[in-house]
Amino acid sequence: MGTVGVDLYGVRMSNPPLQAVEITPDNVEAAMKVKVRKDQNTFVAPVVTSLAEAYASRETVWTRLILDGDRPVAFVMADFAPDEDEPDFQCGIWRLNVAEGEQGKGYGSFAVRAFLEEARGRGNKRVTVMWVPGEGGPAEFYRKLGFHDTGRVFDGEVVAELFLD
Repeated sequence: MGTVGVDLYGVRMSNPPLQAVEITPDNVEAAMKVKVRKDQNTFVAPVVTSLAEAYASRETVWTRLILDGDRPVAFVMADFAPDEDEPDFQCGIWRLNVAEGEQGKGYGSFAVRAFLEEARGRGNKRVTVMWVPGEGGPAEFYRKLGFHDTGRVFDGEVVAELFLD
């Protein structure tokens, strides 16, 4: 699926201010400029690291730059690997970076909804996300979006899941 055109409330729009666009040679520089607050660097890798990992796993990785109009505000990276033996790695968000100064405006929620729309379109019934636990981390953000802790921890990260209808 290409560009997602929905507003912050999930309503389809003909000329959306928010878009989730595929990373291309034309926007990769803009994507790499999306930087989280310094205190969040312990919770999420920089976009440049994510893009290198995406290149190495390009058969299964899905990356999108979130634009508000033509302004880059966030980056999301997910993986769709239905043949993966470990169910927690078959369909999940790997990274979500919302630019410093752009947080709390709904861009992260929009990015997650774009991923969920893609997951549904691919026939997935369960999605996962993992996060580094700690004060100031993303746990509450994901819980508000409906993710529930599985009780599992992988490589020090909490594993959470959401079942799609």
